[in-house]
Amino acid sequence: MHTILQPEGWAKPVGYANGVAARGRTIFVGGQVGWTGQAQFETDDFVGQVRQTLQNIVAILAEGGAKPEHITSMTWYFTSKAEYLANLRGIGAAYREVIGRHYPAMAAMQVMALVEDRAKVEIQATAVVPD
Repeated sequence: MHTILQPEGWAKPVGYANGVAARGRTIFVGGQVGWTGQAQFETDDFVGQVRQTLQNIVAILAEGGAKPEHITSMTWYFTSKAEYLANLRGIGAAYREVIGRHYPAMAAMQVMALVEDRAKVEIQATAVVPD
């Protein structure tokens, strides 16, 4: 399926992988925000938007015949590093609830703004479904 790439002697990352090797059919999930499938925000809560964003990613993966464990890479964009850091426990709980204990290669960064004004987080994902 996937192979986690962890160089010998490196500290093990928490909540992500340094690298992932995979072979199969690739699914690219465009940046998702914390609104419903009808483009409606139901919350301005940071963790609530993260949960909805992850649920959106899982729904798109399912359309392509993929599951959360097929995710190989995620890029997180958020509008407040402080809000992200203040909510790590809740983010982790929402992540495990929706994605499980599968941790792909990840990057996270604060951005000045997202295209959707109410969005606090946007996540882009890549998945590889094994041959």
